[in-house]
Amino acid sequence: MTSLNFCIVDVFAETKYAGNQLAVFTDAGHLSTEQMQAIAKEVNFSETTFILSPELCEGGYNVRIFTPAKELPFAGHPTLGTAFVLQQVVVRQPVEQVNLNLQVGQIPVTIAYQDAVPDVLWMRPNPPMFGKTIAADAIAPVLTLDSQEIDSRFPIQEVSTGVPFLIVPLKSLEALQRIQVNTERLKTLVEHLHAKEVFVFCPETRDPANHFSARMFAPLLGIPEDPATGSANSCFAGYLVEHGVLGSGATLAVSAKQCAVRVEQGYEMGRPSLLLLKAEKTNGQIVVSVGGKVVLVARGEFV
Repeated sequence: MTSLNFCIVDVFAETKYAGNQLAVFTDAGHLSTEQMQAIAKEVNFSETTFILSPELCEGGYNVRIFTPAKELPFAGHPTLGTAFVLQQVVVRQPVEQVNLNLQVGQIPVTIAYQDAVPDVLWMRPNPPMFGKTIAADAIAPVLTLDSQEIDSRFPIQEVSTGVPFLIVPLKSLEALQRIQVNTERLKTLVEHLHAKEVFVFCPETRDPANHFSARMFAPLLGIPEDPATGSANSCFAGYLVEHGVLGSGATLAVSAKQCAVRVEQGYEMGRPSLLLLKAEKTNGQIVVSVGGKVVLVARGEFV
C-alpha cells in the first residue's frame, strides 16, 4: 500500500480538542473496502472517511464512511468534516457549496466564511422518515433508568435521514447524565427494529444559550458513545417539528412547521459539542439542515 495523506479535524467544535474527531484520507480511491475498514479500525475514531478522488464526479466528490466496525451509508459529522477538508485541501479556494456523493445520494454542504476561513458549515440530509414507536418500559432498562424518567408526552420513535436512530425523550438533565447502556438488553430490544443506535435528549441544558442536551449510543457499531452526531441530530430536528417538542434556553423557535435550535452533546465524554439544527415542514415534507464548526487539528501520512 502506498502512503496515504490524511487530516484530523474536530467537528461541531468551538475549539480544538472538543466536538467529534474525524480522520479524512484525501486520495484513497486505490484502497479496497477491506483496507479502508482496517484503517478505520486502526484510527478508532467513531468514523473515518475516504475521499476516493480529488476530481469531481457528477458535481460532487465520491466519499466512503467507516466506523471501526462497519461502513455507513451516511453520517453527519463525517459529512461536515470531509466537506471542510475538501475545501481546504482539494478545492483550496472559497466556495459556497461542496457536494459529497455518499451511498444515500449526493449531500450538499454550504460553507459560511469569516476572514476567508470556513466558519459554520451546513449540510442538508435526506428528509426524515418516521418509523416504529416503542414503550418506555422497553427502553428504560436498556438505559438503566426508571420508566418514569422518560417524558411520556412524546414518543420513543425510530427516525431516519439515511441511518435510523431510536429517539428517546427524557425529563431531566440529571437522568440523561446518569445513563449506563446495557448492551445485552440493547441487542434484544433492537432485534426487530431498523434502528440500532439510541439518541437520548432532554429539555435542560448546561449553557442557557442552548435548548437541548443530548447523548448518542451505538455500541453495536463499535461506538459506545458519540460526542457529536450530525445524523442523529438531523433525525432529531425532524422529530422536533413532527411532535412540537419544546426545549429550554434563550430564543427558542419551535412550532408545528419549523424549528431553529442549539443542541449540546459530548459533555459526559469531556468533548463538549454544539450542533445547530433547522427544520421546516412544507407540503407535508420536512426539510432539515444541520450546522456547526470544524477545526483542523493535524495533518499526517499513513505509510
